[in-house]
Amino acid sequence: MRIEINADDFGLTKGVADGIIQAHQDGCVTSTTLMMNGLATDYAVEKALENPDLKVGIHLVLTWGKPLHSSVPNLVKSDGTFRFTSGYHDMEAPNISEVELEWRAQLDAYLTTGLPLDHIDSHHHVHGWLPLKNLVIQLAKEYDVPVRYVDSIADHPEICWTDTLWTGFYKEGITDDLFDVLQKENGTSIEVMTHPGQVDDDLRKVSSYTDDREKEIEILSRIKVPDWAEKK
Repeated sequence: MRIEINADDFGLTKGVADGIIQAHQDGCVTSTTLMMNGLATDYAVEKALENPDLKVGIHLVLTWGKPLHSSVPNLVKSDGTFRFTSGYHDMEAPNISEVELEWRAQLDAYLTTGLPLDHIDSHHHVHGWLPLKNLVIQLAKEYDVPVRYVDSIADHPEICWTDTLWTGFYKEGITDDLFDVLQKENGTSIEVMTHPGQVDDDLRKVSSYTDDREKEIEILSRIKVPDWAEKK
C-alpha cells in the first residue's frame, strides 16, 4: 500500500513551516502543500528548496486571508479578506469565474517559486465543493497534476492523488497507532492529512488549531513506517 503523509498549511506561519520541515527531516512526512497567501510563504519556499526530498504541492485557498488576484469582488468582504468559511452551505455558491481567476493566480504564483508542483489540495477542502467540481477537474488536467481525493471527484480517479484520504490524524486522533489504523483501510493508496507546526505568536492569532500541531510533530517524528507501507 502506498502511503502519503501530507502536511497542510505550509507557509501559514514560520512556525508551521519549521514544524513541517522538522516532521519531514526527523519523521515520516513525505509531502506538504504550500499556501500562496500565507504569512510565511516566501520563507516556506526557501525551506522547501533546501529539502528537495520533500514533495510540495499547492494548498488552494478560498477561506483564509486575502486573495492574490486584484479583482475578485464577489469573493471578499469589505476588509479585503475572503468571505467564505469552511462551508458555503449557508451562503450563496461562490462566483466560479472569480474562483478560477484567483486559483489560477495562486497556481501561477506557485510556478514562479522554482518548486515542482506535485499535487493540488485545498484549505478546508474547498476543492470538494460541488459547484467547483468542473473547475477542479479542468485545473488538474491543464496543470497536469493530481488532486487530493474528495467525494466530489471520486468518479474521476484519473486525477485523484490517492484513492483514499485519511483525516483522522487530528486532535484526539493524534496517536501512535496511525499505521495500525491505516493497515485496516481498503485501497491501494492512502493520503494521511496532517498539520504539524511549531506554535508561534502568528499562529495563535490566525488559527484555533495550535498546541496539537506540536503533538503532531512529536508523534510523526517518533513512529516508524512499517515494511508493508510503501512510502513514495
